[in-house]
Amino acid sequence: MGRRIAVIGAGATGLTCIKSCLDEGLEPVCFERSKDIGGLWRFKEEAEAERASIYHSVIINTSKEMMCYSDFPIPDHFPNYMHNSRILEYFRMYAQHFDLTRHVRFQTAVRSVKKRPDFSRSGQWEVVSVSSAGQEQSETFDGVMVCTGHHTHPHMPLHDFPGIEKFGGQYFHSRDYKSPQEFQGKRVLVIGIGNSGGDIAVEMSGVAEQVFLSTRRGSWVLNRVSDNGFPVDMMYITRIMDLLKKYLPSSLLNWIGERKINTRFDHSLYGLQPEHRLFSQHPMVNDDLPNRILSGRVQVKPNVSEFRSASVVFQDGSVEDRIDVVVFATGYTFSFPFLDESVLAVADNQVSLYKYVFPPALERPTLAVIGLIQPLGAIMPISELQARWATRVFAELQKLPPEKTMLKDIENKKKAMAKRYVLSQRHTIQVDYIPYMDELAAQLGVRPRLGWLLLRDPRLGLQLLLGPCTPYQYRLCGPGQWAGARRAILTQWDRVAKPLRTRVLPETPRPSTVPLLLKLSAACLLCTAASLYIHRYPPPFIQNPPPFIQRFVPNLG
Repeated sequence: MGRRIAVIGAGATGLTCIKSCLDEGLEPVCFERSKDIGGLWRFKEEAEAERASIYHSVIINTSKEMMCYSDFPIPDHFPNYMHNSRILEYFRMYAQHFDLTRHVRFQTAVRSVKKRPDFSRSGQWEVVSVSSAGQEQSETFDGVMVCTGHHTHPHMPLHDFPGIEKFGGQYFHSRDYKSPQEFQGKRVLVIGIGNSGGDIAVEMSGVAEQVFLSTRRGSWVLNRVSDNGFPVDMMYITRIMDLLKKYLPSSLLNWIGERKINTRFDHSLYGLQPEHRLFSQHPMVNDDLPNRILSGRVQVKPNVSEFRSASVVFQDGSVEDRIDVVVFATGYTFSFPFLDESVLAVADNQVSLYKYVFPPALERPTLAVIGLIQPLGAIMPISELQARWATRVFAELQKLPPEKTMLKDIENKKKAMAKRYVLSQRHTIQVDYIPYMDELAAQLGVRPRLGWLLLRDPRLGLQLLLGPCTPYQYRLCGPGQWAGARRAILTQWDRVAKPLRTRVLPETPRPSTVPLLLKLSAACLLCTAASLYIHRYPPPFIQNPPPFIQRFVPNLG
């Protein structure tokens, strides 16, 4: 084996880091503080310190074809949107298939990661770990991959809620919520309208006397199920859609998207309409919230103005009495307590990383942060592509640009984020799925050659252009190329249909690759672009047309 790499965490990101190390001939040693793999997606009845936690009913918001590792498709009989237990099962299959767990030291926490005295020459790190038995060990590594995620430290801003110290009921962060049974007959207030807040409000409303959902800004609410019943991410996270986003005005795109979402239910009528536009905030994904609001089981309220002993005053002056339970679904903060601030500093939930991976000021690029992103799409394929790139850099097969170039890239991304998104700690690590994946792929040399494929393999090329941007696209060429990538792309809709065929009918509708409107829009866009290009750079036969053409079109040229 080659250079030793410390991987911190054995969740979804840590597992793909181990595999990426093995693919590049590196020797991974993974430190996992718990007894098992899975990280966030391994449900526990009690929340554990320094570990992400989920509630029993969690179902992922991204479909299986969009969230799988790029060279290991999720089994076709698995549901399109998986319960957390199925996700953990998939991770176990992935770890077993590539023999990853033998590289994991379970019940071992990392206490510190420090530069070696000769770091400027060697790029090596001293990693101090401690076992569950209290045994401490110091080792030298040639590289470090930090895979601790951003759902570990609950953000609970009690200072923003006057009178909370007087409140006589129960209150806790959503991280500690597990199931609704203990809230039977209670009057519950959920503060925060992210995905967790929406899920918990819906689930509690089945047993509680009344649930109130408090929001400062409101939110756009997306449905997992799109047109004709297909997964929404597979219908809209496409290259043709990304092309439209690139060339059409953002105001038009927001208007089209908002009208589409409001056809399901009027966000203004339901009290959810935000002041910001659709693409200015990470949306909520929830299939059931509108039904619970319509039935009165959930009532939407504005931000809390004041807590009293048994009641809550809201900013519109309304008061709700007899509140028994308050759930703070107010997000998370992230930190790296095992790293010195001179290596990686976190301020206001912001961190300076080149392409959200590499600290730009290190003398040697031997530390990478993997999975510290909030994508409009699935995180697993992004973490995998980050890991593939980072391990190539560790193996000195690829180089990073000068520090000045990296800092400029970081600053440009911060400015773009500030311009687009509402100010929130949630939007400090936000990325758009396809542009960011393509950006990483370009660094790695695996970005699909769309133009070439449209000419040489039009069936595949059209799937890449018009169909969902599934992770397999990044295994078609370059380092880590997978022979099964083409077939995986061409059969992806079969795997979508498989778990739905529990009562097979004579004819099963096939999905339209993209809605007709998008096809027409794309055609118009491409024709316009071609016209502008020809007008600006006319080819020779137009500049100097042959005589026989001039007879038919006398004004040409």
